[in-house]
Order: sequence, then C-alpha cells, then structure tokens
Amino acid sequence: MTLDGRWNDLPDYIIGITKEIWEDRGISTLRDFYAPDIVVRSPASVVVGNGDVIGATMATLAEFPDRALLGEDVIWCEDGAGGQLSSHRLYCTATHLGDGVYGPASGAKLAYRILADCHVSGTVIDDEWLVRDQGAIVRQMGMTPEAFAVDLIEKEGGPSRCVPPYTPETERAGPYTGSGNGNPWGARLAEILSRIMAADMRVIPERYDRACHLEYPSGRTAHSPDGADRFWMPLRAAFPKAAFTIHHAIGRDDPMMPPRAAVRWSLWGRHSGWGGFGAPTGAMVYVMGITHAEFGPFGPDGWSIRREWTLYDETAIWKQIHLGAT
Repeated sequence: MTLDGRWNDLPDYIIGITKEIWEDRGISTLRDFYAPDIVVRSPASVVVGNGDVIGATMATLAEFPDRALLGEDVIWCEDGAGGQLSSHRLYCTATHLGDGVYGPASGAKLAYRILADCHVSGTVIDDEWLVRDQGAIVRQMGMTPEAFAVDLIEKEGGPSRCVPPYTPETERAGPYTGSGNGNPWGARLAEILSRIMAADMRVIPERYDRACHLEYPSGRTAHSPDGADRFWMPLRAAFPKAAFTIHHAIGRDDPMMPPRAAVRWSLWGRHSGWGGFGAPTGAMVYVMGITHAEFGPFGPDGWSIRREWTLYDETAIWKQIHLGAT
C-alpha cells in the first residue's frame, strides 16, 4: 500500500481523511478517496457508487452541521494483495440543527459511536461495512428505535416501497474477499463470540475481566461479566435459531497499545424467541454486528477482555421485524 507520503500509516490515513471529509468540509474529496463503484453496506441499506455517498454525506451535514468524528482506534491488517482492511471506531458528537430524516430540527445534542470496516487499495476505499448506533441517536431525540423504524417505513412510501435493509438477499459483491489476519487475539475474540452464540454462556465469566468496561448499542455502558451477559443473552434469545457467522477477524499487537481485536459478524434467521425485541413475530432478520475488544493480563490463562465495544443497528432490526412479521 502506498500513502503518497502524505500519511504515516493506515490509521493516520483513515483518521485523517475522515476529518477532512466531514469536519473540514472536503466532501468533494470523496471522489478521490472513494472508488466510483464502491459498495457501502450499512444495516439500513446497500449504497453503490461514490455519487450516492456524497449525496448522503451532504444530507447528514445539513441536518447535523457541527458533527465531529473522533477517531478512537483503527485495528487493521494486510489483505495479501497490496491493500489493507481497517476496522475503525469513531465517537461522534452532533447537534440536530436541520430538518431531515430524523424529523424537524430539534436542537438535540447527540453522542454516539460508529464502527466501520474499510478496504483500502492505494489511497482509495473500494469496499465498506458500516454500523452506526442509530439506537443512541433516536433515543437522544426522544424516540424509541421501534417507533423510529415504523415511522421511517411510512416516510419511505410504505412496506412495498421503502428502502430494504441490508441482508444476504440485497448483498452486492465488492473487491475485498479476505477474512482477517490470523492473529491469535482476533481468533480469541471470534471464539468467545462463537461460544456465546452457541449458548455457552460460561465463556463470559471465564473470559471477561471482573472490572471490564463495555459499550453497547443505544449508548449503553456496562461493567463486569454480568453486564456482558445481560447484553448478549437477550440478543441471542430473540433469534435462537439464526445462523451465526464470523465474516472477518483482525488481531493486533502494537507499541503503546494493549492487545486488541476487531470481529465483524452476523445473525441471519427468524425472530422466533422472546428476548430483546419483543414478542416473536417469525420475521426474517439480518443482524450485522462489529465488535472491538482490548485484552488485559487477568484471566485463567493470563488474559481476559478488559474493554469491549459492540454495535448493531436496533432501528434496522425493528424495520425488518415490522416488514416481515407473519
């Protein structure tokens, strides 16, 4: 990968262009940094082409003109073909000062996170998977994720005309086909998530530190293995037979940083259980999730999860539930 001498490394590039595009108003540089046929997947939709990305960026900035995107971390790996895959975590602040998809300008002050995986070739991003904490955004505006989803279906023209959420049925293939870097920290996080999704909840007290700090959808903060159990159990209970898949796993050991990992995963199946999303409806639902974790020295084998960040989009889940309820 070449960075044209402008950026020191991939984290510097990712954090730098994010600020340039959003805060420095270099929106036109998306034509340089995003490939013409880029595929951007979020739980809400699949967007193809940098022209649509530019339009969506301007609409967001019209609604939230003071939006700031603070780069907390970039966890990355080589792709084996000269490119790289970054999984970066942003802490965002914004004020709802313009009318838009979230309704009339309310003046609400927001704070929320984004987790995004981006494939970079040279200095161009040509494939992306992005999860924004929509639950945190709408809750801070006084709405529930379910109510927002129902309203959005109507705003978009009703069930037959609204924008379809991202699922395997709406997937568009992009150039990146890698699955990570084989680092043991990525493998450990992938194994923990796989055991949780296989209903082996014993892994939580085994592998989460007693003082772990946890950040979850809707801006929820939790601590201790009990906090992790109360997050993961309702999700799996709502979709008990859904297929769980690890799509990508990165591990990193970097100077001045704890060992850390990023895993992109999904659930795909019916809303068939009582859990975090109300009474079972039978709707087919795709949950796109990304998890970041930092590890520390306390645990049965000399390591444990000290900090975790997991995101999925609650509004996209509720939208699928209401569109597909039987």
